[in-house]
Amino acid sequence: MSASGPETITVPVRVRDRFDPRPGLRRARESAPAIAQIVIAATAAFAFAHFVLGHASPVLAGTVAVSSLGLVRDARPRRVVETVVGMMLGVLISEAVVWTIGSGWWQLPIVLALVFLVARVISPHPAFAIAAAIQGLIVMLFPSAGTEAVLARPLDGLVGGIAAIVMTVVVPRNPRGELLREARALFAASARAVTASAEGLARGDRMRAERGLDRARRLDPLVRAWQESLESATAVARISPFLRRRRAELDRQRRVLAAMDLAVRNLRVVGRRAAYVVDDGQPRQVAADVLGGLGRGMALIGESLEDVELEPAARDALRAIAVHLDPGRMLPGASVGEQSLVSAMRPLAVDLLTAAGMPPAQARGAVPRI
Repeated sequence: MSASGPETITVPVRVRDRFDPRPGLRRARESAPAIAQIVIAATAAFAFAHFVLGHASPVLAGTVAVSSLGLVRDARPRRVVETVVGMMLGVLISEAVVWTIGSGWWQLPIVLALVFLVARVISPHPAFAIAAAIQGLIVMLFPSAGTEAVLARPLDGLVGGIAAIVMTVVVPRNPRGELLREARALFAASARAVTASAEGLARGDRMRAERGLDRARRLDPLVRAWQESLESATAVARISPFLRRRRAELDRQRRVLAAMDLAVRNLRVVGRRAAYVVDDGQPRQVAADVLGGLGRGMALIGESLEDVELEPAARDALRAIAVHLDPGRMLPGASVGEQSLVSAMRPLAVDLLTAAGMPPAQARGAVPRI
């Protein structure tokens, strides 16, 4: 310790980040609705099997309920039902083996082999076979005592499965927060890709332009994540009376997502041409301004998911750019490569106009014929 006071110990940033609790707390907060749904389903299934059916230790009632719902993004009723069917298959096969030849270490591989083979015949999804095998393993590891217990375990599993399905309908996970998180992630990443490409064009910097292209190439997983969450929410909304009021919002998100899926693909085309054009190191300010304007319109579309009143502003901003996307008039005397870059922005503008609520035919008509 120095005379001037205690020494200051500087912790490296990477070490601090490693112990940063905020991402974990955020995950816990975002998973709270799913956790509540699972806890209620498992508790209800266990209580029904124990107090109503009189089963002393209805392990399968709780495990089937928990495994059927899970913390995954995809909580569609169909997926829940498929998981329940898989687990019940594992329970029934293992119980049949126990009833026939008993339980023990040498019966275990027989059960697992049978469960896997039958599950693969029934379903092409590996998760189906895994769910069946896990339940079969539980049955083998916890041998029953007598005929009544053997017959009770399939009933416990059925109770757990019914509880999971009922909870999916009666206490559905509120999809709005998760959907908005997925959408924000896509629009934020798309904005970074547009910004990098536009800066590369404005400065004649190939490295920046290639950075924009690289960012555009990494957008597909974000599109798929949003799509998976939206499909799950839509499936639950079809059968849950508590999500009917969300159907219009889900339909609007489906329209925006479909258009953004196409826009992301066209953004990669724009990124490739931008990287090619600035290979000579010369700035392309006009093309940079056009791409930046499309990016601002895209940002308004993202904001409109939370405030629908912003959609008209997004359409107006994008239309103001789209009507001028004639490469010959915008860039008279420019190189073929630079005009091709502006041409590549035309379908991007159409996709964004569609995402902003303009009918596809009208969006195509907003771009001048060439």
